[in-house]
Amino acid sequence: MRQRLLYLLLMSTLVHSCTSSSSTANLQPGSFGYDVHFLQQHDSGLVLLQNGDARIIVSPKYQSKVFTSTASGEDGPSFGWIHYKAFDGPVDPHMNGYGGENRLWLGPEGGKFSLFFPPGAKMEFTNWKTPAAFDTEPWKVTLHSDTVVDLRKDMQLTNYAGTRLNLSIDRSIVLLNQEAIDSMLSLSADTAVHVVGYRTFNILTNTGAEPWTETTGMPCLWLLDMFNPSPATVIVIPYASASRDTSKPATTDYFGEIPADRVKYDGQTLFFKADGKSRGKLGMHPKRAKPMIGSYDAAHHVLTICTFDVDSSARYLNQEWNTVKPPFSGDAVNAYNDGPLADGSQMGPFFEMESVSPAAFLSAGQAQVHKHSVFHFTGPESSLDPICRKVLGISIDKIKSAF
Repeated sequence: MRQRLLYLLLMSTLVHSCTSSSSTANLQPGSFGYDVHFLQQHDSGLVLLQNGDARIIVSPKYQSKVFTSTASGEDGPSFGWIHYKAFDGPVDPHMNGYGGENRLWLGPEGGKFSLFFPPGAKMEFTNWKTPAAFDTEPWKVTLHSDTVVDLRKDMQLTNYAGTRLNLSIDRSIVLLNQEAIDSMLSLSADTAVHVVGYRTFNILTNTGAEPWTETTGMPCLWLLDMFNPSPATVIVIPYASASRDTSKPATTDYFGEIPADRVKYDGQTLFFKADGKSRGKLGMHPKRAKPMIGSYDAAHHVLTICTFDVDSSARYLNQEWNTVKPPFSGDAVNAYNDGPLADGSQMGPFFEMESVSPAAFLSAGQAQVHKHSVFHFTGPESSLDPICRKVLGISIDKIKSAF
């Protein structure tokens, strides 16, 4: 049943095939070729998907991450953030932050059904640990072509409520051609714009004998995209107006309240500085969230858009580090800007754009699908502006003048 579902999803996506080649000579840091060469030293099974100059790197060894992408071939800019130092150090007991512009985690991180804290433990950093199944363990490649790779991982996890969860994840990553990208985003082709886009299909299956309920708890799928910041990068989150809801549209105190000069609202759009200089995370409730988030780097003329599934009527798991808040009061969309910790240390800088699936109320053998896509556009602002207006509902100039 799971394989049939994956096949049907793949058949709905237009893809083309082509051959790939790579040279290691004269590779510049920050280029796609440089990152390919670096990652090949650490994962001999690294998967390169290619369609002309559009390319992405997927790593089975590093938990099926899409590490990075480019729209301009080997010498083109590498869009994903990679934490080079993490590959040479010892295994971290809490989390191994290798980076990657699209990684799959399972939630919730906190709350009464947390997967990151052992049952009964105080929810503080000392006790926080990312499960090895999506932190350090390799995944299995089940299919590979020039533009598609499928991966799988079986997991046994125990949540904060003490429930043992038997599950599997099937993940398919599809590099899209220009026609598919234009169709998905309702765009008109523009030869002045370089673009890379890929779609991920993420299938969570309850492989145990018992259903996942409000008593046992359950996981959710969580997709996190890490990118390189700049002083001129702004995250853009469109949101639905709510005439009867007078509360602010976003949760802005995940790691302490974000300073007011770093978050702004205009009634339909949230703007969040993504300069990698001040640590803060925010989230959008599913009743307000729309199925997209974006960023614009005015220094390098890079427009990034992520689209995903959102169900405004579904229940989403609260991920905060406490058991006081209702367990199904979580956000559907999140954004994070990295910054120095209290001791001055910093893993990045980077910024993240994230999507989360609803809580997986699954009976034995049932599956849940969450789709999440990533697109990078580069070119003159006169060509990027129509794309930004069409997908995010706002102009490039409005983003540039937000702060």
